[in-house]
Amino acid sequence: MAVHTTYERPVAPASAPAPARRRRRRPTAWIFAGPAAALFALFFAYPLGASLLQSFTTEDAGATHWVGLDQYRRMTDDPAFLESLFNTGIILVVQVPVMIGLALVLAVLLNQSWLRFRGTWRAVYFLPAVTTLVAYAVVFQVLLKTDGGLVNQILGAVGIGRVDWLNSPTWARVSLIASLTWRWTGYNAVILLAGLQSIGKEQYEAAAIDGSGTLSTYARVILPQLRPVVLFCVITSTIGTLQLFDENYVLTRGGPDDATLTPVVYLYKVGFQQLDFGYAAAIAWVVVAIIAAVSALQYLAFGRERRR
Repeated sequence: MAVHTTYERPVAPASAPAPARRRRRRPTAWIFAGPAAALFALFFAYPLGASLLQSFTTEDAGATHWVGLDQYRRMTDDPAFLESLFNTGIILVVQVPVMIGLALVLAVLLNQSWLRFRGTWRAVYFLPAVTTLVAYAVVFQVLLKTDGGLVNQILGAVGIGRVDWLNSPTWARVSLIASLTWRWTGYNAVILLAGLQSIGKEQYEAAAIDGSGTLSTYARVILPQLRPVVLFCVITSTIGTLQLFDENYVLTRGGPDDATLTPVVYLYKVGFQQLDFGYAAAIAWVVVAIIAAVSALQYLAFGRERRR
């Protein structure tokens, strides 16, 4: 009996896509990414590089001259620039901790189950953050007027003499700090509230079973878990303070006697009033360096505290 054996032709493995086909796919991605990349290069990368290059130059009689680091050395002998750094340091040291502390207390209150209309209260406290910068600064300017301002009228009604809020160096700083605190406390409170709501109720219950009081629970259980959120609020608030411009420019134009002058306001005056664009570009890059350094220090200090 003859046995017939059928041989099947082996199937060749699927070949990899041809290089030409892969090359045809690549332009599709660039068609979609190209406009965004072009806008980024045109309106961000190029101005950034041009301003860095301009910080090493100066203009004399319409001609641009390379001066190297002279513009940066000039800042060390510029009393107005040093005063602006001093003012910013005061605001940073006083306003940011006060604001974060108030925001934390407010977030805890908004997180309480017994509070009625919690959504409404959250919206009310967040509302200042979406108010136009110039609009709210003008409102504070009207409220703090020496003659006829609402704040001085209230102080007069309770037997306190009027305060020259915007024309006294000390009170001008207080007014600026108060306006910043009013605007950004609710914003940070909402962020901290989101962090609080991510902590499970079982941790509160476990702390209560262990006999921990309310303050002890927040200090030893809740705050350690909230540190990343607090760090975010501290760093963003620090960056905003170092970039401060709208509030103090509208309220006091940086005065009186440069008491509320900040580096960005000084940059504006140097660049757009004195038309010294090389020096203004150098100031801008020093502000960027300070922001990066302070933010890095805060992050490192916070990380070291977490490792402990």
